[in-house]
Formats: sequence, structure tokens, C-alpha cells
Amino acid sequence: MAQLIVWDTAGEHFYETGVDHGVLYPRIPDGTYPVGVAWNGLVSVSESPEGAEATPLYADNIKYLNLYSLEEFKATVEAYTYPDEFGLCDGSVEPVAGVTIGQQNRQTFGMAYRTLIGNDVEGNALGYKLHLLYGCTASPSERAYNTVNDSPEAIAFSWEVTTIPEVVTGFKPSSLVIIDSRLVVPADLTALEVILYGVTPATAGRLPLPDEIITLMTPP
Repeated sequence: MAQLIVWDTAGEHFYETGVDHGVLYPRIPDGTYPVGVAWNGLVSVSESPEGAEATPLYADNIKYLNLYSLEEFKATVEAYTYPDEFGLCDGSVEPVAGVTIGQQNRQTFGMAYRTLIGNDVEGNALGYKLHLLYGCTASPSERAYNTVNDSPEAIAFSWEVTTIPEVVTGFKPSSLVIIDSRLVVPADLTALEVILYGVTPATAGRLPLPDEIITLMTPP
């Protein structure tokens, strides 16, 4: 039965805000992301999908069909600081403690971060989304060092990130997985967060691949 369309119902003024719980996962040669480290000082992550552009084909004096280019996922990451482990991802190595050499090979990495979901009733406490990025490579970034003056500002680092998607069984490869806390089984979400963040110093967090996440979050 068709339902009446109603606007502006209490509790349905949804919005998304903020970014926190940043984690960096350097990728190792076997293609996994076995160890996560906290990324403090994360300011923003701008997700910028590109591609999926239509190329029209014409026949019989009409528009026959559209062919679409592959979609790519890119992002811009801004932060006031970054974990030491990100140095290799940013093309830096430390041959001797305290000495850094730039312009080196850049290690591929994954990321996790959280955005908050709110509404007009519960505010920012309604829920959150986990954003998981795969196959990331950071491009060189500009760094502007300015004198201390009467309007001091901390240096904000920024990186343009491109990705190579991971295989997802039954679907096209993807570089982005999003989990909405409002829609998944709470126990499954807790199990995923234990994997992402670790439970003890001896059990490091890791970034599971998309197939593992889908299996974990699928009801029995």
C-alpha cells in the first residue's frame, strides 16, 4: 500500500558531521593491512569519486546509448600531525634516528575514520558511520612554514590520495566501504571494531578486506 508523504517529521532531520577515530594501516607485500596505528590530529577527509562519465554513442539518427568510464576513488586528507608510520607512505625514510630523507618510494596504506550522524532529537548521539579506505597512495604535499606572529596558526598538512580498489566477491572492486551503526547488528559492529582497533597492546588492530567485512556483517 502506498504511504502518505510527510515532510519534517520529528527525528527525521538527519545530518552528518565531524571526523574522528582516525587509524592508519600500512599495507604489506602480501596485500593485507595487519597493523593499525592511531592517527591523531585528523582535521578532514574529503572523499572525491571521479569518473563514471558518459560517452554518448549515436546511431539511426538518434542517441543510441551511453558508455560510462570507470569510476575512481580519490580523497584529500588534512591533519595537524600524523603517525610516524605514515613517513613511509609519504615518501620518507629514516636511515638514522632523527635523520629523514625524502623523495623515496611511497608505501600503500589503508585508513579508517568515523563520521557522526545526528538528528533534531538526539543531536550528534544518533549514530555514526565507519569509513574504510583501501589501496591508498599519498601524493607529495605542499608545506608552508611561516614566522610566529600575533595570529599564530599550526601548520596543517594535506595529501591528495589516489586508490587502487580491492576485489569484492560478486561486485566490482572497491576502495571504500562504509558501515552505518544505525543499520547493522550491534554485536557485529562491536566485533568489527575489535578487529579495527584491537583489544590489548598484544593484539593490534588491523584492516579487514571487504569480503571479510561482508561475511562478518551478514546475518546468519
